[in-house]
Amino acid sequence: MKNLNNDSNPEFLNEYLVHMKIVKLLAERTIEEYYTDIRLFLRFVYENTHNTGKDLEDIDIKDLTVSDLRNISISDIYNFIFYTSDERHNKDRARYRKISSLRSFFKYLEKVAHIIEKDPTKDLDVPVPKASLPKFLSLNESLRLLETADNADSKRDYCILTLFLNCGMRLSELVGINIKDIDFYENRLKVLGKRSKERMVYLNPACIDALNKYLAIRKSNPKAADEPALFISNQNRRISKRRVQQIVEETLQKAGLDGKGITTHKLRHTAATLMYQYGDADVLTLKELLGHESTSTTEIYTHLNNENVRNAVESNPLAKVKFDENENK
Repeated sequence: MKNLNNDSNPEFLNEYLVHMKIVKLLAERTIEEYYTDIRLFLRFVYENTHNTGKDLEDIDIKDLTVSDLRNISISDIYNFIFYTSDERHNKDRARYRKISSLRSFFKYLEKVAHIIEKDPTKDLDVPVPKASLPKFLSLNESLRLLETADNADSKRDYCILTLFLNCGMRLSELVGINIKDIDFYENRLKVLGKRSKERMVYLNPACIDALNKYLAIRKSNPKAADEPALFISNQNRRISKRRVQQIVEETLQKAGLDGKGITTHKLRHTAATLMYQYGDADVLTLKELLGHESTSTTEIYTHLNNENVRNAVESNPLAKVKFDENENK
């Protein structure tokens, strides 16, 4: 990550970023988000202290000291939250992410680096944003997407969509699969999930069939013989995340399913939803299958099912029939 030793950062911030990568094993994208939030907060604090009159993006925080950190109070954090809402028009989830970033940072400063004696976020009282139900494709829409990919004469693209819809894997996990990770004897493959945690994903007959048909073409390409990746680009190198996103977007459009907000991650939601609604998968099973660290993350699918039940009841043709007392007098 390019910001781990950034000369424009105070040393304690660079050390925090290294800690998040080396000790916490967070993904680079996550660290980037933490860094962006914390840097904005430190610029906000610096401006409130020194009154430079500059835009926050132009403020240099290199000279922030440990003494400056120790002077930060809970009031500074509440003022920052108000600023992100009033000036930057952040929605609930964006503000809550910034709060999570600051909590992580100050916890590190107190518990790990021992730079501050008291964490100013400890008594922070903010409402947790409501978890929204994930978007997903219905069973019929999923079948239409696969039929469209199959008609596109691309065994690779069809295989990619089949794995997404049947296994519920993440984009980074799919792109990272190597051919040697597939165990056709046990009908499973190994993926590298968040925080570099390995897990086994079991393959159903649809996945095995799609993999075999794609690999027959993949292995007949002599130019890709030395490339370990399962999915390769037209340049015979490991396919990029962006190219996979484009494949999904293009196939959704061809299937008439664009405009629904479906992404590669929403295909992961689709797989989990279909397994919960049509299979015997309970929350604990889905937790293991999806690689979630906590069941609280997986429980969104039980809420989703409850919402479907509610919608079914409300769509009943008798739902709006009301007893008219006047007619029975």
